[in-house]
Amino acid sequence: MKKVLLSLGAALLMAAGAQAQVSYGIKAGVNLAKYSNIDNAKNNTGFYVTGFADLPVAPQFSIQPGVSLQNKGSKVEWKEESLSLEAKTTTMSIEIPVNAVYYIPTGASGSVFLGAGPYIGFNVSGKEKFNGEKTDIKFGSKEDQMKVIDAGANFMLGYKMSNGLLINAGYGLGLTNLSNISGSDNKLSNRVLSFGIGFQM
Repeated sequence: MKKVLLSLGAALLMAAGAQAQVSYGIKAGVNLAKYSNIDNAKNNTGFYVTGFADLPVAPQFSIQPGVSLQNKGSKVEWKEESLSLEAKTTTMSIEIPVNAVYYIPTGASGSVFLGAGPYIGFNVSGKEKFNGEKTDIKFGSKEDQMKVIDAGANFMLGYKMSNGLLINAGYGLGLTNLSNISGSDNKLSNRVLSFGIGFQM
């Protein structure tokens, strides 16, 4: 966790020294999320909304710190003869990503961009649904609770049009074990594939 925070701080310090014009943007879209290390895991469809600043530090290269509302979770289905069971976990978190982004111009129409960087997230709410019955998820350090803090890495690919419209896809690789239960069989980490659009001024 300390390394993640140090990386965030270093990126922000680099960005603060940028001399080029800062721009701002917002993007939103669909999350296809599931947890690692679970048999029969299916994607849980959610959403995300992210606001960010684009801070140029070199030609075609920027640092993008942001704040993001992320709807994640996972779904598991069991089907055996006449028995069918479904369990679904849905969480809402506030994340702070800091991505390094490289732009590849494609002429007057716009630029392809590639990005990657760390994120730290804070789980704020969640629900579990088992065969139609819903219960609230508790966050904390006890065995029957889910961890509050999540951290990991983001990867993104997209296209920025000359008018500021963004089309993007991304992948979130959670590196934190969200479960408080010890043992390798109880490790849960976020895996999130996302697609969205946005606008950058």
